[in-house]
Amino acid sequence: MPYYIYRVKPFAQLEKLAAFDAFAEASAQAKTLRATQSADTPGKIKVMFAEDELQAEDLLCQVRDAPPRGDE
Repeated sequence: MPYYIYRVKPFAQLEKLAAFDAFAEASAQAKTLRATQSADTPGKIKVMFAEDELQAEDLLCQVRDAPPRGDE
């Protein structure tokens, strides 16, 4: 399964930037994109592991639960 790099903008706007077969390549590209992203470009750079683009976009749009709180 490939690794997809997306720019996730407000209101679930997704922009596919690249796809890689190996995590190391995808991670390095995502870090480069994050470092060169300008302040006027909205959105977060995300790496998603999925069978295809449709599944990657579906996973990116899912609402995730907050992690459990630690002992206080």
